[in-house]
Amino acid sequence: MFVDSHCHLDRLSDENADLSATLEFARNRGVEHFLCVCVSVEDFHSMKEKVAPFADVSVSCGVHPLHQEDACDYETLLNKAADPCVVAVGETGLDYFYSAETKDIQRISFIDHIKVANVLNKPLIIHTRGARQDTLDLLTHYKKPETKGVLHCFTEDLDMALAAIDLNFYISISGIVTFNSAKSLREVVKALPLDKLLIETDSPWLAPVPHRGKENQPGYVVEVAEFIADLKGISVAELARVTTANFYTLFDHAKPRR
Repeated sequence: MFVDSHCHLDRLSDENADLSATLEFARNRGVEHFLCVCVSVEDFHSMKEKVAPFADVSVSCGVHPLHQEDACDYETLLNKAADPCVVAVGETGLDYFYSAETKDIQRISFIDHIKVANVLNKPLIIHTRGARQDTLDLLTHYKKPETKGVLHCFTEDLDMALAAIDLNFYISISGIVTFNSAKSLREVVKALPLDKLLIETDSPWLAPVPHRGKENQPGYVVEVAEFIADLKGISVAELARVTTANFYTLFDHAKPRR
């Protein structure tokens, strides 16, 4: 059985507006759990309501670094992330590639998220692009040793991955790994320790080959798994078993659907 460790079910278009059908398609392909990730605290309540009917969907709470127009203060984030249904804090992080002009605001928000994760003992979901050293430095300085997390949709180099693993983080790989342009990422994935690996879709974006050009959806995490299993020279069943176990180890408030 597979887990989609990072998707945005509230962001699916009309193409997949029937969430029941979209999730059932994924379940029929062997996907047993879905983590619906919040990008704006302003949208947290509506996101939570949308997925509430589905026992196999967990949620996070946070502000994406590119959504700083929806930034909130520490107390607001703490109160919302303390909701018992929330299994993780984020997504948060730093993106200097697309929004270097908001660097200072991003850093303040990221630090708040780290502190909230420390207080609530919930893992961090981190987006990082073009901000490698600042991401690692802020985690090193502010994160408690026992606070866990994941660098999601990872596209950085092996040195960063290993540094994050040393900080008690997992590395999550999306459909980007299937793209023709992802040769360097594929080499990183080959070298990653299996016990620190997660898989995701990041749907509705980044549909893997052979679905490029379509809207991504959680059921396509199977193609991500198949591609990574081939890269690492193991069976798809083994890749699914280990990444699913890794998911529940990291997100220990998420419950498998049985």
